[in-house]
Parts: sequence; structure tokens; C-alpha cells
Amino acid sequence: MGVEETNGGGASKHRIHLKTPAIACPLGESPSEIASNINYHARFSPHFSPFMFEPEQAFYASAESVRDRLIQQWNETYLHFHKVDPKQTYYLSMEYLQGRALSNAIGNLDLHDAYGDALNKLGHDLEEVVEKEKDAALGNGGLGRLASCFLDSMVTLNLPAWGYGLRYRYGLFKQRITKEGQEEIAEDWLEKFSPWEIVRHDVVFPVKFFGHVQVNPDGSRKWIGGESMQALAYDVPIPGYKTKNTISLRLWEAKASSQDFNLFQFNDGQYESAAKLHSSAQQICAVLYPGDATESGKLLRLKQQFFLCSASLQDIIARFKERKDGIAARPWSEFPSKVAVQLNDTHPTLAIPELMRLLMDEEELGWDEAWDITTKTVAYTNHTVLPEALEKWSQTVMWKLLPRHMEIIEEIDKRFVALVRSTRSDLESKIGAIRVLDNNPQKPVVRMANLCVVSSHTVNGVAQLHSDILKSELFADYVSIWPTKFQNKTNGITPRRWLRFCSPELSDIITKRLNTDQWVTNLDLLVGLRKFADDEEFQAEWASAKMANKQRLTKYILQVTGVTIDPNTLFDIQVKRIHEYKRQLLNIIGAIYRYKKLKEMTPEERSKTTPRTIMIGGKAFATYTNAKRIVKLVDDVGSVVNNDPEVNQYLKVVFVPNYNVSVAEILIPGSELSQHISTAGMEASGTSNMKFALNGCLIIGTLDGANVEIREEIGEDNFFLFGATADEVPRLRKERENGLFKPDPRFEEAKQFIRSGAFGCYDYNPLLDSLEGDTGYGRGDYFLVGQDFPSYMDAQARVDEAYKDKKRWLKMSILSTAGSGKFSSDRTIAQYAKEIWNIKDCPVP
Repeated sequence: MGVEETNGGGASKHRIHLKTPAIACPLGESPSEIASNINYHARFSPHFSPFMFEPEQAFYASAESVRDRLIQQWNETYLHFHKVDPKQTYYLSMEYLQGRALSNAIGNLDLHDAYGDALNKLGHDLEEVVEKEKDAALGNGGLGRLASCFLDSMVTLNLPAWGYGLRYRYGLFKQRITKEGQEEIAEDWLEKFSPWEIVRHDVVFPVKFFGHVQVNPDGSRKWIGGESMQALAYDVPIPGYKTKNTISLRLWEAKASSQDFNLFQFNDGQYESAAKLHSSAQQICAVLYPGDATESGKLLRLKQQFFLCSASLQDIIARFKERKDGIAARPWSEFPSKVAVQLNDTHPTLAIPELMRLLMDEEELGWDEAWDITTKTVAYTNHTVLPEALEKWSQTVMWKLLPRHMEIIEEIDKRFVALVRSTRSDLESKIGAIRVLDNNPQKPVVRMANLCVVSSHTVNGVAQLHSDILKSELFADYVSIWPTKFQNKTNGITPRRWLRFCSPELSDIITKRLNTDQWVTNLDLLVGLRKFADDEEFQAEWASAKMANKQRLTKYILQVTGVTIDPNTLFDIQVKRIHEYKRQLLNIIGAIYRYKKLKEMTPEERSKTTPRTIMIGGKAFATYTNAKRIVKLVDDVGSVVNNDPEVNQYLKVVFVPNYNVSVAEILIPGSELSQHISTAGMEASGTSNMKFALNGCLIIGTLDGANVEIREEIGEDNFFLFGATADEVPRLRKERENGLFKPDPRFEEAKQFIRSGAFGCYDYNPLLDSLEGDTGYGRGDYFLVGQDFPSYMDAQARVDEAYKDKKRWLKMSILSTAGSGKFSSDRTIAQYAKEIWNIKDCPVP
């Protein structure tokens, strides 16, 4: 009957679907077994009306089929870890940017072709089915994507490790570009459901807020009263590449119980009061980084951070107790030899006082023992030197929400000050700056980064330059107290998602030339491509693989923006969060100057230029006005340039909307030049630079973050360098303040062109004013856009010249990939495991 009622292409799909036996084969590996298992889920794990089997239904059924195998592997891994009882790492992060899971899972399980064939049997195409998956909206930028790359490497290296995060229903936001600029709408990844998550109804922990501290007759203290919610665990299985191990990303959802629903009030018509705690619980995991301009916004952010820390630590402690041998309770002194907790930036800092509270108030340990355990367990990764990103929480808000934790933080602060006074009298004048509490009577705050440094056994930066800046500037006084506490761990990316799966054509020719696919887990092997860099046949294969990716990207850009771009032009891409320090403004002002010069040329002069398509993408935080103005400017420039018949075959400018992992997987393989142009000393590392370099894309960039190391690895001749260096920046800012800066005439010309109304009537003066003047709030060009403009334009001229010589460009592209071996997250995680966590691999036999 279902077949008769559908028409068009759908009918044949349903007929095939009905012919294939619907038999559960959870561990099937052949295409026919997999097709049966997919069909079984379509029929017996239904989420849609019977007989519906369009690509969307095929996606959910395929995901559930893959999930069967992942559950089996997850169970085996969990049991193995339980038996062996290794030291285990727990990675706490407010963000994860997982990307689509279906293509990644079948790739890691080595079942890609089998699933492709199985879906063909059911009348579907794997590529079309994969497109139906929505990216999980659990993160925003590089911090979240790094966490996800790390999980992939942890499991591929068979390390005993888990991730902990929050299950945000609406994410940060979905970006829509309109005539007004960026519009934010809620993410819809959970509008139906996520087939990957497994709810654990038995893993529930209470998390408390507000209340007060009760002092008992024996002097012990207890946090009582307040509101209590439940943290419910959802596990997302993370499979390793060609390994049996599968680990967890455990996400917490906040819930209130049925007892918290006041039936009397509800029946009395007081509907909102009746469900007050339910509503409060829903807010906790509603949105990533809710606006914090208001008091309620600050409270909500702090609630989110504490909710993640408290639920995760209770779970970690439960597992520590559960894995004991024999009957006797395990001594707490063993805790640091079984548990490593890594804080991904300052967001999970409250894990420190919460672990202290749990050990002292719940487990009845004394301060010294609890402090010894905590400081041997917790390590901290710093991701920024930007002052506004180093979290500082109001002491008033903290006392209100977490009174017991503030007592503990006060004690940590007091003991640290005493330590400094007794051992380092030379630092007396610095105590005010390095202590945990800033007791400024106007605005008393808790400095979260200071709390992390004081309480962690190891602190690491994420690129050599960044770690050096931390040690010589930001944390210099702590280094003099604890010289061995500070390390560098240069970030990395997973070669599975960022080359093997997103650029199959390039991967295949790499494997063919190296005569092995071992590079997928040993990225250093890519160095073997160097000897083919001048090989004409290899260059032709390389060019063909890059062109396939460019054509895929061309099709995507037309689909999402309506703009037709030419794959024979130079594809120049900058994708990252929109922020003034990342200097998308420098990019677009350069593009504006290029456009103006093209307009002034004769047709013959234009024909000698290097045609270029500039693509910019990224989200501007909803309340970050200047960043949103930059988005608007890029879009306005594109509207003019792309519709100018004199110029548009030589230059196009496209704003790519709603940048996320899946968009990156199309943009990065198709790029030829990528811009990583932050003000030197301000980008901790950057990881998209690594993804572009790995895909044979050349970088134009400053000596900032990991750019420094990328340039060292791939060779200085294969990197388009410009701009002031980190050690020059303070002097240049000072000179600017003293009125000594002379702007480049080209820079002034480009700004004047914007002001002339060439790109519409929107008032860009407030944005351009940030580049004017020598000093003052929001003025004085703090990020040195004008300072670096001339050397940026000179570097772009070198790019144009290099691109004309196709052989030279291809050689540089090959050498870029060949030099990217260091930037595998497998290398980064192996270093964390050995040098910070002290954990060893634990492969499932």
C-alpha cells in the first residue's frame, strides 16, 4: 500500500526498501548485511510514518545502524578500562565542534564503501544521505574544534580518555545574511533528534545552586538549601580510526524532577510558578555563551560552568570508586594516579573548588589531603592572552550562587599569599596582581586564570610563540615561583577528518605516491612527498585533485549564495570567528583597494592581472557590534563587485554564510590561498591554518600563533609573510599614541572609497573610526590594520606573481602538505599523555 501511495522517484526507493529483508545485523560488514540492518532500523526503530524512506529517513536509519556497532565497541572499551583500571584522562570543555558524524564514523570503522554499496541497494546515494545530517551545535570556534580533534586522536591512540561537555539545545546561533547584515537564529540540530546520543537514565547527579553554608559543631561545613537540579548523561560514542576502541563524549542535560512540579499552583492557574525549576533547568543547556551584559546573563553563564564541573566530577569520583579491586574502599591518595582532569581554557575552572568541596564536605578529607589530591589531578590549558578573554567573575555573584566555593577560593587565595610572603619576599609588590582574588572595593572579582595557575600541576600554552609569551609576560611571576609548571603543547588537527575524508582525491594520490596509507595515523610520513614536488606527472595529478575540490566548492557557493564563481581563478579564503584581532577588516580593505585599481585600469591592463575569488566566512558574536559591521561590509562589497561587469571576471568577493565544520570540509580542500593575518602576539595558535596547509593551500600570514611553526616546517619560501612581529607591536602602539604613525596613501584611499558611498548608504564611519586617531576608546587602530597594510599589499602582489607560474605554485602547494606532519593532533595528544597526564594506551584486545 505504501508503494502505491508514493509517486515519482520515491516509489522505486520504497520498492527496493520493501524487498531488502529487514533483519537486525548489528555487526554486519558486507553491503547486504548492512542494507538489511539499515532496513531493520527503518522498519523497527521508526521515527517517521511507515513507508517513508526519503534521504532523511535513510540518514537516520544508517546512523542507527552504525550506532549498533559503536555501542558494541563502546561497551567492550568500557569493560576493558574497568578491568585494567588504567589512569584515565577526563577532558572538560564548554565547547565541542564535532561536525557530521556519519561519514567520519564509517571512515574510522573502515566501512565507507560498504555503506555506500548498502545504500545503493536501498535506492540511495551515500553522498546525498550524508548531507541530511545537521552539525551538532555544541561549539563556536577553534577551542571547540580542537577539543573534537583531540577526542579523535585520544581514541585512535587507544588512550583511556573521555570528554565532558554540555548538551546545548540551540547552540550559539545559526547565521543568516540579509541586507541588514548578520541575523542570528536558533540552531535546529535537535529539532527532530540526534541519532548518535545514548541517554543514560541511570547516570544522574544532583547539582546545587544558591543556598548557604552551615557550620557543624565539629567545625565541618556543609552547603545546604538553595535549588537543586539533576544532571542527566547523554553519551556520544567516538570511534577510533581502524581500532576497536570507542570512547565517550559525555554531555550533560539539566532537568528538574516531577516532584519539583507544583501541581497545586498549576491547578490554581499559576502555570509559570508551578514549573519554575523546570524552566530554570531548561535555560542551563539552552544556548552556548548566553549574553552576559545583564546580571541574569552572568548568573546563567556561571551556572553553566558549574553545572558542567559538578556533574563531571561526581561522575569521575563514582567511576574511581566503582573500579576498585576487592571489597575495601580505595584510599583517596590513589586518586591522582587514576584520574587526570584537563581544563580546556578557564571555563571549567570551578572544577578546582568543586573537587575540594566534594573531597572535604562529602568524603570528609582534611584541607591538606584534599589540596594535595586536587593539585596533582588538575591541569590547565591556556588559550588566550587577550585580557577580555581571561575570565574574571564578580565576587558578589559568586557568593550568591556558590557560597561554599567562595569560602574555598578565599582559603586558596589566603594560603597562596602566605606562601609568597614566606618564600618570596621579593614578590611582595606583585602580590596584588598574582593573587586569585582582586579585592578592589569598586569591583571585587575572582581571577579564574590565576586560580587555574595556582591550583594546577601543569599549565600549557598551545603554540611555541604563545607559550613563550605566557612565560615571559602573562604568567612571568608564577614562572619564577614554579619554573617547571609551564609547558608548550602546539595544537594539532586530526588527519582523518581534515584530509583523508574531506579530500579523497588528494588522499588517494598521496597514498599512491607514498605506497602506503599509514600517513593517516603517522602524518610525519608526508615528508616523503618532498621528492615528488618537481615531478611533472605528480604535479598534474595534484592539480587535478585540487580542481575537483574547487569545482565542489564552486557548486556549494552557488547553492548557498547564488553567486557564480570561476574555479580557474585563485581561490583566496579567510574563515574563522569574526574578531578585530583576526583582522578580516584588513582583508576586505585590501580587496576594496584591489577593486578600485581594477576599475581604473584599461581592459588590456585588467587582462594581465591574476583573477581572484575572495571568500570570507565566520560568525560575529551577537553583541559584538564592530564584528557585525565587518560582516555587513564584506557582503556589501560583494554585492557591488560581483555585479560589476567590467571587473567581475577578475575579482569576486563572497561572504560564506553560517560557517561550521561541514562548510569547512568543502572550503578548505578547495582553497589555494588562505589568510591568517591576526595582529602578531594575539592569536594563541590557530588550527585552521594547519588544516589549510595540510590540504596544499598556501598561507599569507603574520608571525603569529602556529604560523611561526608552520612556516618553519614547510619552508620560508612557501609562506607569504608580512606584518609587524609580536615584539614590535608594543613599540608601534606607543608610537601611534605619540602621533608618530604615518598612514600609507593606499590605505587612506581605500577608506575614503568606502566613505564615498561606493558600497551603499550604510554608515561605516563607526567601524572606520576604530582605525583613526592616535588614542582613545575604540580608536587608535589598536590591532595595527593601518600599520600592516603596506606590507600586506606587497605580500598580496607576491601572491599574484607566484600564481601566474603554475609549476612554481604547484610545487609550493605540494611542499606545504609535505611539511604538515608535525601538526597532527595525534602528536599533540601523545605529548599530553606522556608529559602532562602520565597515561598509557589501553587497546581493546
